[in-house]
Amino acid sequence: MKKKSFFLLAILSGLILVLAACGTSTQDTATSGEGSSESKPLRVVTNAAYAPFEYMEGDKIVGFDIDLINALAEEAGYEIEIEHVGWDPLFVEIESKRADLAVGAITINDDRKQTYDFSHPYFLSTNKILVSEDSTVESGEDLVGLKVAVQGGTTGDAAVEKLFGTNHQDIKKFEDNNLAIQELLQGGADAVVADNTVVEEYVKNNPDQKLKVVEDSRAFEQEFYGFMFPKGSQLKADFDEALNTIFENGTYTEIYEEWFGVEPDLETIKAQQE
Repeated sequence: MKKKSFFLLAILSGLILVLAACGTSTQDTATSGEGSSESKPLRVVTNAAYAPFEYMEGDKIVGFDIDLINALAEEAGYEIEIEHVGWDPLFVEIESKRADLAVGAITINDDRKQTYDFSHPYFLSTNKILVSEDSTVESGEDLVGLKVAVQGGTTGDAAVEKLFGTNHQDIKKFEDNNLAIQELLQGGADAVVADNTVVEEYVKNNPDQKLKVVEDSRAFEQEFYGFMFPKGSQLKADFDEALNTIFENGTYTEIYEEWFGVEPDLETIKAQQE
């Protein structure tokens, strides 16, 4: 009788252990899925020195891109944590897959697409020239022979190199556009070439510095920004879907108008989708 009771007890104990293990496995699966409320927040890296797209306001990262990526993450069902790492480091973080995605007014081009994946385009831009009000510069060609400040590694840098030659001595490269503009203000450069929104916002917000913006659509072609992912990231599809949703429901236009005061050219942006 004692042996029988011991045998039954062993069977019951085994069943309890099996059921407990099954319960643990189900719970782990539920909390590890992408986009679930218990999953780890996505690590988003940026260069928070590029107003009005992303910049520091006290100890907080703000800007058009920041509002947009937060809206997209909410639509796609993800939690995110945004970290300022700088321009060059954000490419390293994505290529090494230490970050899940990057946001930073990043122009989509064929060279970058060899190493990274990009979302659908979300912003139309072009490079423009920032000079003093009394400057005689009227085009990109007028820059030849002058000192031009740029943010190194950007399409503005590439556009000036196309005019001057690679690593030309008259191209002064800086870590960010703020430093490039300071070089112009201090007399160390005759012009700055950067994205239109950056230089236009700077002129609007600093009328006392007597600067103007020069456009040359022949020298500087249209560009489109995208969110950048590690190659092969499964997140791209979710964020592409979310982007199209906020294009259609008006959220994108609302954010755009709040930051820039005009309506976006949605038809041109959406026409770039592959």
